[in-house]
Amino acid sequence: MSTDYQQARAALGARLRELRVAHPGGPLTGSELAAHLGWPQSKISKLENGRQTATPEDLRLWAAATGHPDAYDELQARLQGFESHVRSWRRQLASGHRPVQDTWNELVAGASTIHNWEPTMVSGMLQTADYARHVFVRYAELQNSVRDTEEAVRSRMKRQEWLYRPGKKLHVLMWEAALRTLICPPSVLAAQLDRLAGVIGMDTVTLGIVPLHATVRVPPANGFWSFDGRLVITEDWHAELWLDDADTIATYRRVWQGLSESAVFGAEAQHVIAQVRRSLDVR
Repeated sequence: MSTDYQQARAALGARLRELRVAHPGGPLTGSELAAHLGWPQSKISKLENGRQTATPEDLRLWAAATGHPDAYDELQARLQGFESHVRSWRRQLASGHRPVQDTWNELVAGASTIHNWEPTMVSGMLQTADYARHVFVRYAELQNSVRDTEEAVRSRMKRQEWLYRPGKKLHVLMWEAALRTLICPPSVLAAQLDRLAGVIGMDTVTLGIVPLHATVRVPPANGFWSFDGRLVITEDWHAELWLDDADTIATYRRVWQGLSESAVFGAEAQHVIAQVRRSLDVR
């Protein structure tokens, strides 16, 4: 979790404390506020000390209970400000994967050039429906989230219509390990590899593979997406990070360049894909 995020959450906590002690009827203790709200006292402490992220409803109740209902809009704006950069999976997946996929569809639709590095799985923009289905199931199991697998798959497949629109360009780099990860049955992976082989040569797609034996200038770490050089999205187990400051974007641009120098394209990429396909021993 970023330092900026922690600082913003701590600042929100400090503001919540200010409202508590500025109650029109006199300062409230943490215990008094907790009793009024029906919360454990520990929640008051965690929110005020920036150790827990408030929900919009938490903020509404806090503003009302401290006698400052008009402060809700300000508190909500603070929350939205830092949550726009760190988007926890727990919150995003509260209603399933479909809403997240729909958000990505809007983001992709507004972009002209997209760069995507994937070290562990096939790029979502190039996934088959069967492959995507297994990915969503695995992540739903991990996050204990709502199972809306088919709706999520349809949304992701709709996103791929972007690949057939003039003037669009998708640049994908994948580590060879991503081609070999059995997050699905071998037969599904084989069909997925056939799909990858088929996109090589499309005028809207550039696909590069970093072979396992390649010398790399940059460690093949976490995946990321870059949209028109103005926004980078990367993810960890707990959250997505939406990054738009110039220095960070420049760092990811250097990462991309370093990985590109280790990648193979065209016929050489086809050769790597074919080798992996044969190793599956699936017809």
